[in-house]
Amino acid sequence: MRKSGAGMRKNMNLKITCIPGDGIGPEIIAEAKKVLVKAGEKFGFVPDFTDILMGGASIDVHGIPLTDEAIDTAKSADAVLMGSIGGNTSTSPWYKLPPEKRPEAGLLKIRKALNLFANLRPALLYKELASACPLKEEISAAGFDIMIMRELTGGLYFGERKTVEENGVRKAIDTLTYDENEIRRIAIKGFDIAMKRKKKVTSVDKANVLDSSRLWRAVVEEVAKDYPEVTLEHMLVDNCAMQLVKDPSQFDVILTENMFGDILSDEASMVTGSIGMLASASLNDTRFGLYEPSHGSAPDIAGMDVANPIATILSAAMMLRYSFDLDAAADAVEEAVKKVLADGFRTGDIMSEGLKQVGCSEMGSLIAERI
Repeated sequence: MRKSGAGMRKNMNLKITCIPGDGIGPEIIAEAKKVLVKAGEKFGFVPDFTDILMGGASIDVHGIPLTDEAIDTAKSADAVLMGSIGGNTSTSPWYKLPPEKRPEAGLLKIRKALNLFANLRPALLYKELASACPLKEEISAAGFDIMIMRELTGGLYFGERKTVEENGVRKAIDTLTYDENEIRRIAIKGFDIAMKRKKKVTSVDKANVLDSSRLWRAVVEEVAKDYPEVTLEHMLVDNCAMQLVKDPSQFDVILTENMFGDILSDEASMVTGSIGMLASASLNDTRFGLYEPSHGSAPDIAGMDVANPIATILSAAMMLRYSFDLDAAADAVEEAVKKVLADGFRTGDIMSEGLKQVGCSEMGSLIAERI
């Protein structure tokens, strides 16, 4: 894998497949590309972009949300950067199609094709946006910077399920299954990422009730032995949900299974106060990853140059850090975002009185200028 620092080859190429997608997707991807090009000029790499169609954009051209050719292009890259997928579910003709042909089916297909089992959802409170945090001021004043590591391809969502009728009573059965290999690979990802952060992992489970959680806890403890620099703690999921609103500053990396991660990552995103600032990534068992903002396609503002590109730009920074080991470049992008916010520039979704409102394109340019 390419490494940052003294050993990094000058002007190396980063093969990046981009999925502009639907709605505001093309606009926010354009700004992320702009920032990556500027970061490359500063840190000695050349982003090599190839666009593919996915979602509604692919349906309009090919009749399906994702072609095999597009998947092959994604597989040939070092990483994938995605904008947003989908449209207005009540008015778009895409949603008159069968579920397997709708825009979001392309996202499920590419995740499966690329074996993306580790979902990363950061929740960071910028001090410049602290007023948007719904928590009490004495809690938000401490700030927080959390990375939620969610196992993405196992657990309750992928176990066997059925609905039966017994003695005239309907009964539904969902099976929660994990084997030790599934747990070990997500745990290794979690500890690897903790090594790039504050070196603390909070493993979240329900080990007082579930066998799957008891196995989860045992395997995580085995993996922890290979990371003596990282502090490991265990926390029951109900307590973690409470602690996220009581004292989010205590967390660094939260490592957890699929359903718990789904719920906790949404909770964490809300305590930041602005989904337009939230990046995400999904990784496989190599350094390959798919990076995307946590927000949707916002078709109501598409093409108006008012979207917030920051979540996509921060997703690109995650790509530099986790797929390319270009930590210094990733730091520079994240610092540029902080500088723009500190200088009082805001898109409409995070606007406050007395600050300077800018559009999507100008926000991207302002961030690029500060790298």
